[in-house]
Amino acid sequence: MPESDPWEYSLYIPNDVRAVTVSRRTLRLILTMHGLIGMVDLAELLATELVANAVRHTKGPAALRVRWTGNGVLRIGAWDADPSPPEPPRPFDLGPDAEEGRGLALVRACADVWGWQPLVREGNRGKYVWCELGSAGPAA
Repeated sequence: MPESDPWEYSLYIPNDVRAVTVSRRTLRLILTMHGLIGMVDLAELLATELVANAVRHTKGPAALRVRWTGNGVLRIGAWDADPSPPEPPRPFDLGPDAEEGRGLALVRACADVWGWQPLVREGNRGKYVWCELGSAGPAA
């Protein structure tokens, strides 16, 4: 049974494509240990897309952030050091041979809500792209 108390984890990762796998496996462990095994597959897909975008499209470090609100909402987000807005989600009709460009479209299609916000902290700039599962709000 999922916990009713809120919790949050952050995993800081280097700009390395292997960090995507590390993030996905860490998320699986976190959700399993908190009794949220039913959310694992979809959460892994969404986290993979968010972290892959952070690693692929920026040059600096990144982070995966996972937060359980305690009332049935799981928020997954990726921070990166680039303050530029993410590319808008593209349609799925990119063609069968396209190897990129569907990430945020998948997030938009599969998450209950998603968004992004610029961040400034201690002189550092960046952005946080997030999505939620289990929320009752309309899709962004």
